[in-house]
Amino acid sequence: MGYKVAVVGATGNVGREMMDILAERGFPADEVVALASSRSKGREVSYGDKTLKCKVLDHYDFSDTDFCLMSAGGSLSAEWAPKIAAMGCVVVDNSSQWRYDERIPLIVPEVNAHVLEEWAKKKDRINIIANPNCSTAQLLVALKPLHDAATIKRVVVSTYQSVSGAGKDAMDELFTQTRAVFVTDPVEANKFPKRIAFNVIPHIDKFMDDGSTKEEWKVVVETKKILDPKIKVTCTAVRVPVFVSHAEAVNIEFENPISAEEATNILREAPGCLVVDKHEDGGYITPVDAAGEDATYISRIREDSTIDNGLNIWVVSDNLRKGAALNTVQIAEALVNKGLIKPRSEG
Repeated sequence: MGYKVAVVGATGNVGREMMDILAERGFPADEVVALASSRSKGREVSYGDKTLKCKVLDHYDFSDTDFCLMSAGGSLSAEWAPKIAAMGCVVVDNSSQWRYDERIPLIVPEVNAHVLEEWAKKKDRINIIANPNCSTAQLLVALKPLHDAATIKRVVVSTYQSVSGAGKDAMDELFTQTRAVFVTDPVEANKFPKRIAFNVIPHIDKFMDDGSTKEEWKVVVETKKILDPKIKVTCTAVRVPVFVSHAEAVNIEFENPISAEEATNILREAPGCLVVDKHEDGGYITPVDAAGEDATYISRIREDSTIDNGLNIWVVSDNLRKGAALNTVQIAEALVNKGLIKPRSEG
């Protein structure tokens, strides 16, 4: 018997990717249900070669559903995830609502899947698992094998984040503004605080008291929770005029010596990583190259001579996939493959 899976937010950018990835990876589902708000009732979404009509979340009974993959925003998750989890359904949530709750696992499967085993053993567990921020996910896929090899002390990361991370309206704004520039129409900024077309904006999410933005704070706190609380992390998050895929320039300081050649060999063998690093024109990955792909790509691996045991790397990944939908599905896969969640239909 297979699993029953519900996807909440199935009409959004990430929800549609979840549906595609479930089909592409052959997730063992006997039934997949697309859920959305009442205004999207009956709207059609694709699941492999099938077309599903969206059902309304408010009227759906989760009592026979095994997994709920949720990507519908923090406020909706705050309201619905506990209700769904209380019905015995495992919620894998893509919002930031549950990431910083000590009771809730925050998972990147290539990095800390072992935490799921500890969670599953708890008699009083809450059936919610959190997906990390998109920038954090790809960063930690690259950092984990290097940390295992030489122990990371400090990370300085600058992100170059695509507009799809801010949703469909943000993608539409980039398109509209770009067209307006070419035809000399007025350029209006609605989704972003400044024009995004042919520009970069060093501001993602709200500003905090220390001058950091919430996006930068997320990378710091999530890295510590998922990888190692002793690592020092500082981040500058920048929105760039790219539709899909985030890029990151990462400077790493290690406790122990590690050469660029050693790091390259380690990353070539690491799960989820793909090294493309030729020292020639075009011998590296850009956001366009990574769009639609599952891997976390690493390029520009080189030693930093200004510090002891330092490296620089360039990390690029599709934020809608590994940064969100793929990681969510991989969490469900890990629970299945480890035998931690059985289909409720078997009972």
